[in-house]
Amino acid sequence: MKSVRIWGPGAGAVVVLVAAGAWARGSSDVDAGLWAEVRPAIEARLVEQAAGTGAGESEPGLRSTWFCRADALDLAETEGRVRAGVNTLCVEYGERAGVLVECGGSQTPQVVRLERDPAHGGYRVVSAEEPPDDDAAWTADHFSRRAESRVDEEMDSTGLEAVARTHFVLPADAPVHYC
Repeated sequence: MKSVRIWGPGAGAVVVLVAAGAWARGSSDVDAGLWAEVRPAIEARLVEQAAGTGAGESEPGLRSTWFCRADALDLAETEGRVRAGVNTLCVEYGERAGVLVECGGSQTPQVVRLERDPAHGGYRVVSAEEPPDDDAAWTADHFSRRAESRVDEEMDSTGLEAVARTHFVLPADAPVHYC
């Protein structure tokens, strides 16, 4: 009887921890196939919106380009229309004398709406919303609780650095300097 009193609460605690871990992990409920279809349209829109807004574009002797990525937080499809709650990261990189130069960037949650684009295949972005100046109420109104808990997680820019190095034909270990 004593072992039941000891092991019972322990097993219950393990179940609670596993359930909490699954909840906190996040995107396991995002349809990976649908995300693979809509992600290119979302990321292309991000790059398009960022172009022309960076400090590096006015730096003498610097060729700069924006690189963006999105992580799905919420994703739902209804009748060919998709609502994607995403965390976005856009960073402006340039190249000068064989060095990768980071000139700025931002991470922003957004709600992006897409619809099928029969003329070009895939999806096209219809609208995108983002919070006004870190408005917690906006985030709570636009994301599920699970997604809201992940909005402030810092996104890793390592993948964007690698893509930027490839774009500028730099070695994989090229140093990163800042504007």
